[in-house]
Amino acid sequence: MTSTPTETTLDELLEFIKTARGFDFTGYKRSTLERRIAKRMNEVGADHYSAYIEQLELNPDEFSNLFNTILINVTGFFRDPATWEYLEREVVPELVQQRPPDAPLRVWCAGVASGEEAYTVAMVLVAVLGEQAFRDRVKIYATDADEEALDQARAAAYPPKAVEDLPREILESYFERSDQRYTFRKDLRRAVIFGRNDLVQDAPISRIDLLVCRNTLMYFNAETQQRILRRFHFGLDPDGVLVLGKSEMLLSHGDLFSPVDLKRRVFRKVGRPNLRSRVHGMAHEMQESGRPAEIALRNNAFDLSPGAQIVINRDGVLALANETARRLFGLGANDLGRPVSELEISYRPLELRPHLERVFTEQRGTELRAIHWRSPTAQDRHLDVRIVPLASNGAVAGAVVAYTDVSDNRELEEQLVASKRELDEAHEELQSAVEELETTNEELQSTNEELETTNEELQSTNEELETMNEELQSTNDELETMNEEIRLRSTELNDVNAFLETILTSMGLAVAVLDPGLRVQVWNNRSAELWGITAQEAEGAQFLKLDFGLPVGELKAPLETCLAGTTEREELVLDAVDRRGRSFRCSVVCLPLNGPDAPVGAIVMMEGGAQ
Repeated sequence: MTSTPTETTLDELLEFIKTARGFDFTGYKRSTLERRIAKRMNEVGADHYSAYIEQLELNPDEFSNLFNTILINVTGFFRDPATWEYLEREVVPELVQQRPPDAPLRVWCAGVASGEEAYTVAMVLVAVLGEQAFRDRVKIYATDADEEALDQARAAAYPPKAVEDLPREILESYFERSDQRYTFRKDLRRAVIFGRNDLVQDAPISRIDLLVCRNTLMYFNAETQQRILRRFHFGLDPDGVLVLGKSEMLLSHGDLFSPVDLKRRVFRKVGRPNLRSRVHGMAHEMQESGRPAEIALRNNAFDLSPGAQIVINRDGVLALANETARRLFGLGANDLGRPVSELEISYRPLELRPHLERVFTEQRGTELRAIHWRSPTAQDRHLDVRIVPLASNGAVAGAVVAYTDVSDNRELEEQLVASKRELDEAHEELQSAVEELETTNEELQSTNEELETTNEELQSTNEELETMNEELQSTNDELETMNEEIRLRSTELNDVNAFLETILTSMGLAVAVLDPGLRVQVWNNRSAELWGITAQEAEGAQFLKLDFGLPVGELKAPLETCLAGTTEREELVLDAVDRRGRSFRCSVVCLPLNGPDAPVGAIVMMEGGAQ
């Protein structure tokens, strides 16, 4: 029977993995996938893809081993130091200067593996802001697709080898030593939030000031890289900064990012047209639909209506806000006509944008209950939020967002739902359900096609080399771990031998341990003192051929009896001469060295004094 082509069979394997576990590897580079999967198949003895699918079906734990092989988790603290020095010296101070003194700083570290890179970002921000400002202002969202690596990252504990290259002052300032491991400081660790995020399938985190994704894009093909970069573009603030790995250039993505420092792979988001000029559109349409007296009456009624209400048009611009909303959320006259994304109300008391997008898309309202919010007066409040679409000429022109204070009712339920609320809040902060509008119409000039193709090929080759280098580093780490285990076992064996020698010496008897061929395996210090033959000379030699002051030929028969298992003890007294030439009567005891089923050697104990 003719087998199906390798490429088709690999696609079937990838589809099986996606269906069984939700991991979509189809966007990864084919050459890298083939090499990494082949390595794992070789380790489990599967010679073709269909056999490996059977392995996965019979042994679900193999999925974890496969993912660990494909998702190469090679990282380290301050990897490529020049990049981190540039971020600390130039990029982060500029980001801080562009924002109000108390404004939050949001950082996204994508593809963090075991967490070293996220904690490196934290150390850089502490160096620029100071510890107190860091704790008050910074949130670092660290994501990866590998749950096992994320568990290691959450523990924030690393072996000495992982921190051996860190300067002593950094190690003492940011880590605590315990049980042969170095743990990142807990007070700073609270600012780092770890969670699973698949860059290909999951929505991006929004309102990001600094996005660090180093040596991750190189594992994906060009189409998937484009899709991920558009998500990054959407997640960044208008003046946000993107930091990539040394093999990732963005030569063909000038519409999304412009280089700040190409050598260090630092880029800035390319902005989109400002929506502020498209102001009050829906409000004007409402005014044109009625007489002046009715308009004034309607506006007064809206302004005095109970509960906070705001109106947002289809372009995401704040069109109206009643008096209660202005007072509750600190909105001023200058805020009308601004995009909601630029206002604090877009994410406090809840993330509005995904809910607005759902209302605009589905053309039906939604209601969210008991949203927790700390008001500017430091009061804990709970608000019911209702979002209702507004139609104009058969199309959705905007939405009304109404906030109802239900704090009094909520206090009665607080103790019952406290744990669930905390979980929901954490989940909401980690997720962003925003979908980017794919509206960019790319215009490629024919004269640049050949150059861009060549650049893409060179970049792909460079990424492939970097991937192989990380694979070699991963293999080297595994070998170092094995060497460390062997060294520990050797140390344990030496300790056992030393302990055994101490016991034999403490007995006060000359002892020789023989194997079934009567070769000396152990020759204690008392034997060396009594007969003048060192352990180096005796061990490994035939006992009956050793030349010392004991007539060993007379021990042949007792020793053979012990090895045959027909006796438990043989005793005899022989005339002997010690190493000083003094004669004495030597008491000799031969004992069998019993194994599980039969003797595996013999023990000879020799004792006597000078005559």
